[in-house]
Amino acid sequence: MKTRFVACVLSLLLLGNIILWANESNWPRFRGPNGAGTADFTIPAKWSDDTVHWETKLPGTGHGSPVVWGDKIFLNAAREKGKERLVVCLDAPSGKILWNKAFASATHKTNKRNSFASSTPAVDADAVYVAWGNNTELQVTALSHEGKQLWQGNFGKVTGGHGFGVSPIVHDDLVVLPNDIEKGGGFLLAIDRKTGATRWKIPRDSKRLTFSTPCVYQAPSGKMELIFTNWWLGVTSVDPIKGKALWELSVFGRPHAERAISSPIVSKDLVLSVCGFTTLDKHLVAIRPASASRDGKAKEIWRLEDTVPHIPTPLLTKNRLYLWADNGVVTCLRPDTGKVIWKARTEGVKDTFYGSPVCAGGVIFCVSAYGKVVAIADAEEFRQLAVNDLDEICHSTPALANGNLYLRLFERLVCIKGP
Repeated sequence: MKTRFVACVLSLLLLGNIILWANESNWPRFRGPNGAGTADFTIPAKWSDDTVHWETKLPGTGHGSPVVWGDKIFLNAAREKGKERLVVCLDAPSGKILWNKAFASATHKTNKRNSFASSTPAVDADAVYVAWGNNTELQVTALSHEGKQLWQGNFGKVTGGHGFGVSPIVHDDLVVLPNDIEKGGGFLLAIDRKTGATRWKIPRDSKRLTFSTPCVYQAPSGKMELIFTNWWLGVTSVDPIKGKALWELSVFGRPHAERAISSPIVSKDLVLSVCGFTTLDKHLVAIRPASASRDGKAKEIWRLEDTVPHIPTPLLTKNRLYLWADNGVVTCLRPDTGKVIWKARTEGVKDTFYGSPVCAGGVIFCVSAYGKVVAIADAEEFRQLAVNDLDEICHSTPALANGNLYLRLFERLVCIKGP
């Protein structure tokens, strides 16, 4: 009995260490594990020269966010107006560029606020997975952590005048990528992460190009669901094993065209999704999935349509949900009911916010379009702590790993060290 008890304790300690290591050393996709955007360690709210651990000039430009696996950072970049797409790997402790690999591609029309490298990679222990697309191709590539190409495939095309920007995720043995494009013809795609073979492909009558990155919802039964946001179709749940839709709920406005850019997140038994149009309505809708409902049907629980972000993804910290609107107005509310706790406008910044907020310890950071990093307290009342000016275009979202914050500017990568 004593031997079994000791073995059990050691197993729990080992599991705890593995989970802790994964949380502290890895930021595997856009906005980190399952897109939650949080880390337990702290980052100083106010930055100085001593706070900047290193900064590195990148070999190309872009808006995609960095991802981290242990001591390596990966990001996308582009040169020659998109004719050359780059995957860049940096050493996390020093900021030194370890390697970059270039791929030829076609240039194409894009929104002036977009770039040719706005997609964020996904990474796991075996590889880094990157995607780019235009009206003749949807390329997905897997590279080893040392830069060796493992596989590459052209899985279709991407149509839409705003350019490419969706990011892949890794779920179990799948690389998952939505391709909701203009005027139908899109699809949801799952690729075998080891071989590059298509595991399933779900046709979509999508209407509008989408930039939203999916997340994973765990049902009360323990089964996993992939959650996708789309303007026309609403919120869709897919069985990752079978590649079949489990439920779909149309919850966004259809009188005029909208676009899903912000990514869905999970709050206990709710899925939170955002959609809207730049100058018109924007909606945040909380949905209880069919697998968590008593009658087996997905249901809208609450919604908010006042000062909702169009581009930044919502942030959940314990019992507080933060909406960081594009115009700098932050709303804090209860995630289970949608009750507003406070609303305030950030001070000293007149830029638009294209990146999404992240939280390190008790401090929330969000970056404006011209590199002003605003820090506010994760609290029951609004408290702005600092504005850090990095003086460069930035449309990306910080990564939190190894006790540090990694921020991709248009031409640089900066590491802000934790205490």
